[in-house]
Amino acid sequence: MTPDSTPDPQIDPTGITVYEFQELIRDRYFASDNARGTAGTFLYLTEEFGELATALANNNRKDKPPTQAERDNLEEEFADVLAWLATLANINKVDLAQTLIKYTDFSRVQGIKD
Repeated sequence: MTPDSTPDPQIDPTGITVYEFQELIRDRYFASDNARGTAGTFLYLTEEFGELATALANNNRKDKPPTQAERDNLEEEFADVLAWLATLANINKVDLAQTLIKYTDFSRVQGIKD
């Protein structure tokens, strides 16, 4: 996914909500994402998971600390995974902010995974 070259001055990236992020992705990419469809978009998401796995490995070596470029890449890959997840939600008409109630409603949050 190639970001728009000019940032939206109305959005503060340090305080963007899940809803705002999903809307931003929808506004910028929905036409091409929807044309690609769920299957093609899921393939892009899995590709990004692979790139995130590589970045995590590069940032968690026992023999040497990550370089600044590797750290920057790690952050970029996290952003890419979130963007493709938002894209997949958009083309499947899922409101990610609404789905987070699973984790924000304490009456529903039970247990932890070990």
